[in-house]
Amino acid sequence: MTDDAGAGETVAEPKTWGRWFGRPGRSLTRRLIWLASAWILIALLVTGWALTKQYSESTLRRLGNVLAITIDEVVLASTADPAGVTVAEIKDARTLRPLSGKYWAVAELDGDRGVRFLARSPSLAGEDLPVPRDLPPRLRGAFGQTISYNGRGPMGAPLRIAASLKTLPGRERPVVLMAGLDRSELDADARQFATFTWIALAMLGGGLVIAVFLQVQIGLRPLFGLRNEIADVRKGKAARIAKTYPLEIQPLAEQVNRLLDQNQETVERQRTHVGNLAHALKTPLSVMLAEAGTQKGQLPDMVRKQTEIMKAQVDHHLRRARAAARAQLLGERTPIAEVIDELAVMLERVFETKGVEIDWRAPDELGFRGERQDLQEILGNLMENACKWAKRRVRISAGPTGLGQMVLVVEDDGPGLPADQREAALQRGMRMDETTPGSGLGLSIVVELTRAYGGRITLGDSDMGGLKVLLELPTAEV
Repeated sequence: MTDDAGAGETVAEPKTWGRWFGRPGRSLTRRLIWLASAWILIALLVTGWALTKQYSESTLRRLGNVLAITIDEVVLASTADPAGVTVAEIKDARTLRPLSGKYWAVAELDGDRGVRFLARSPSLAGEDLPVPRDLPPRLRGAFGQTISYNGRGPMGAPLRIAASLKTLPGRERPVVLMAGLDRSELDADARQFATFTWIALAMLGGGLVIAVFLQVQIGLRPLFGLRNEIADVRKGKAARIAKTYPLEIQPLAEQVNRLLDQNQETVERQRTHVGNLAHALKTPLSVMLAEAGTQKGQLPDMVRKQTEIMKAQVDHHLRRARAAARAQLLGERTPIAEVIDELAVMLERVFETKGVEIDWRAPDELGFRGERQDLQEILGNLMENACKWAKRRVRISAGPTGLGQMVLVVEDDGPGLPADQREAALQRGMRMDETTPGSGLGLSIVVELTRAYGGRITLGDSDMGGLKVLLELPTAEV
């Protein structure tokens, strides 16, 4: 069986709670806190609902027991005859005091019209207990059983009423025995209990959420420490993961160290291969140059010239290969100020007869995230070119950009470079002035090394009148 769905068609994955909470990029701390908080909220809501409902049902059961006892007392005090029902005085002060909140009544079913009251407690003060329309059929269907319901009594007070259809001695027709009790105070108690319960649960929930937050923060602190150590390695502050972590995290730290060791070993192996290749190529080229130098004529001159070009090309590509290998390393940091100072002192001596002055400024804490040799290669070429073309002054400045990058600016007061020739000047082997000695690989070497580190080089006009070279390179944090 084959799948007929289009190869380029994207099928949306179902959105589930597991995918939502497990989506990449979400904070693990927030995920744990939200999951725990959601569970706490659900648990407390269910607990609050169960407690208030249980309290309410317990209150209604107590009311039902009181009403059942009142009905039994009415039954015992009732005397029935064909003419009606007489209820003797019940020794309950609340049923004797008008509008006291406790009532009883005796009635009979009156066809489809409901019920007709035969006797009432003095507390009703001539009023009737409320009778819903569905009460008569319910009583007929549950003969002898007690049916409870809510209603409004005298003065609109909320009542809990119990009614039961029974037969009394001396009377053929059954009677409806009813008892009611004012539930205002009980409702107030239930509301007070619910308020107290929800406040207590809210405080408990807040305390649990705070406890979960602290637990997650403390529990994940080793992960935060490991993250900071890895960041230090990446920034060049450390070479390995040095701290010891809990059993669940220590294997991860060890794997990171193994990865760093493997990366270092790979880079060292690449360096060795590059060095071997350089030795294997430079030796024959040196022999060819030496042999051609002892001969005179058109052919030896051509061999010597082409061999020099081949040697320059080999040097160029070997530098590029070494830079690509070194760019893979983590933990490298080279101070900018030291390298600029060393190069400035050396170049001022080299161009002493020309009287070149090099003015440079760079923060002491500024560092290049790479190897010293590569930075010397980059700055050495730029500063040497500036000294070659400068009249008297060369200016170098360096500073961070705040985005993990730094900017190096090399300027001179020489003739500068026209805008239409700047792009060509960055190409390999291109020379703007054939009278100036060199292979034309200086700027191209800078370009290759800069790109190997993820940087960028830009040529422009300096306010000193000459060329301005703006270089962006990765910075190593302090």
